This record gives sequence, structure tokens and C-alpha cells, in this order.
Amino acid sequence: MQHKPLKDIRILELGGYISLPYATSLLCALGAEVVKVEKTVNGDDFRRLANEQSPYFAQHNAGKRSLSVDIKTPEGVALVKELIPRFDVVLENMRPGKVTALGLGPEECKALRPDLVYGSVTGFGNGGPLENRPAYDTIGQAFGGMYSVLSDDGDVQLSGTIIADLVTGLSTATGVLAALVGRLSSGVGQRVDTSLMEAMSTLAADALAQYYDTGVNPTRQTRHPQAQNFCLETASGEFLVVHLSSSEKFWGSLCGAMNRPDLAEDERFSAYRAREANYFELVETVKAEFAKRPLDEWEKLLTEFDVPFAPVLTMADYVKHPQVKWLEMLEPEPEENGLHLLRPPWRFDGVRPERDGAAPRVGQHTREIAAEVCDEDRIEDLLARGVLFADGEPTSADAQPVVTNGC
Repeated sequence: MQHKPLKDIRILELGGYISLPYATSLLCALGAEVVKVEKTVNGDDFRRLANEQSPYFAQHNAGKRSLSVDIKTPEGVALVKELIPRFDVVLENMRPGKVTALGLGPEECKALRPDLVYGSVTGFGNGGPLENRPAYDTIGQAFGGMYSVLSDDGDVQLSGTIIADLVTGLSTATGVLAALVGRLSSGVGQRVDTSLMEAMSTLAADALAQYYDTGVNPTRQTRHPQAQNFCLETASGEFLVVHLSSSEKFWGSLCGAMNRPDLAEDERFSAYRAREANYFELVETVKAEFAKRPLDEWEKLLTEFDVPFAPVLTMADYVKHPQVKWLEMLEPEPEENGLHLLRPPWRFDGVRPERDGAAPRVGQHTREIAAEVCDEDRIEDLLARGVLFADGEPTSADAQPVVTNGC
């Protein structure tokens, strides 16, 4: 049984922050060896000066190997170029043109290995009027329409977590996997390009359908009448959600759970279209019913009547939930840092791949990776001149950070 299907794939990661490292963390969990190229001494800015102890960095980089090299120097670029023929995939998320200016663009890299899969992650793509703008998750959510869709009309708010970076990571991983499959039949590598703006389109499909259907820009509540969904506070102060969709069966089930058979006969609510037209009036009626019982009673009733529902979990609730544990979605919490690592969202023959290994320290694997193409004297010279940095060793100078998209 092979639940690590990328076992023999090697990936070189040139970048930082979230979107690309999240993509490579998924590929790493699927068995690929991922070597993270990062600047000397402090490494990826997302380490937040806490090295491998940053929980944010660890969540997106556990199991990778760290090569700390100053790619702003000719010697650093030369070493990376020597390594490229040993890798199946090179991925980067620097600003458009930056990696090419360094001498590590797609043409240069593919000349070193013709079947190389080369991927770029940017904010807005490698052309167009926004090409050179800096981009972070917030920018991606705004341009992708999520802030308008997830906010009330006239009262736009920030969301509570990153969305653009993570969906870009998923999109990047999907593109890389597709290119690797294509290489099996053609023997030729491909260039894979995506961006925050492109990846966010995958979350816009339903909202776009609403817009074309109604001619109205969707906001937080515009889909609720169609979905027939509710967020309800119970008598115990806890919340749950109900989603009926267009099923008359589930509407009848909810009326049964509330012991309100009269609502099923009420002409305002008796059919889907009537409930859609009178949805906001129905919301107030349902809210009043749910305020009468605590959460545990509602969970029993809704389960008994087969109503689609869920408690609104906090992150603390999520990591303790029995279904999460049954699915083995989290690595066991380690004693040293108390961080649950998320496992990838797939199972192979019933087995979910584990997240092997801790997050690397900056330059933890510099010596052994460089040794693939350098002799010991050259490694010592590069270390002494600050081109390379190995964990725990002093360096002559700290290289300035390479500017990424922040994605």
C-alpha cells in the first residue's frame, strides 16, 4: 500500500510566507522530499525570528529540509543551479521577474533539466496592469471578491483567517500534481503558473452564478434564502447551524424537531419558493424556537429527525472533536511545542499520510545538501564568506532578504 505517492519526487522551494510553503507542505506530506532554499541566518521571514519554534512556520514547513544560501550572490546562484538537475520540481513565489533576474528563471532551470516541472506563484500573474503590485492574503481576498461576499451590504469587514494564501497553496499543489502526471506520458516537464487572483476564482464560482442569476452583487446574506440555512443561538449560549437547501424532506424534519407542525402547513413556508420569499421572517421564528433549549438537547433532536446541522466549533473544539480524531486529521500533539500539525486532506486505501519530522532550523541541512555537488573545501569557503549558512555556525554577513510576493 502506497499512502506516500510522491515518495521519489524531489522539490526545490524558492520562496516564503504561506501560499507556496503550504503547497509544498502538502506535497511533502504526500512523500516528496522538499528542500527549502532560504536566506542566511534568519531564513524565511515567516519564521518571525523564532527559528523552528514559530507555530506558523512549523505548520507550513514541518518535514522539509533547509538549505540556507544567499542567492543574491553569483556563488549562491551557481550552487543552486548545480543542484537543479537532481530535482523534479522547482517552485518559486518571488515577484514577477525577480527570479529571472537572479538567473533562476524557468528557461534557465529547464535548460539544466528538460523534464523539470517549474512553478511560479505570484499575486496577480506574470502580466497585466497589476503584475508588479505586492500581494498578501488580504489583497487576494479583496481582489477575489471574498470581502464583499462575506460581509453585509455596506459594511465590509476583514475575515478572521487567511483564505487567499491557503487556496493558492491548494491550487499550486494541484497544478504541480497535474504536471507530474503529464510528465509520465510525455517525458516533458511543464511550467505551472498561478496567482492569488487566479486561485481565488475557485471560491467565486457560486457567487458569480448568483450575480448572473439575479443581477445583484452577492453579500453575506444574499445566498441564505436559497440555501435555507440558519445560524442559531441555543438556550445554553452555544451556537449551531442548520442547512436545509431545497429539500422538502429536511424542512419537514426541522418542523418535527421543533415540534412546530403548524409551520409545515403555513402558506408562507410550506414550499421551497415560499420559504425563499419569506426567509428573513422565517429566521426570526426559528431563532425563537432554538432559544428555548440548550445545545445538547437540540443535538439529540436534530439527529433523531435527521436534520443537517452542526455545532459552531472553535479551534479548541475542533482539535478535540471525535470525528476529527477518527479521521486522523491531526498529528498527535508533541510534548515539546504543543502544536498539532494538520495532515493532508486525502486518504489512500484508507490511510492518511502522516506529517513526518519537525520544522527545520535555518540551515539545518545546508552541509549535506551542498555536499551533493560541492567538496568539503568549497563548502567551508562558502560558509566562511557568508554565501552559505549552516545551523549553529557564525557567518561573516547576513544577506539581505529576497523580496517575495508575501503570498
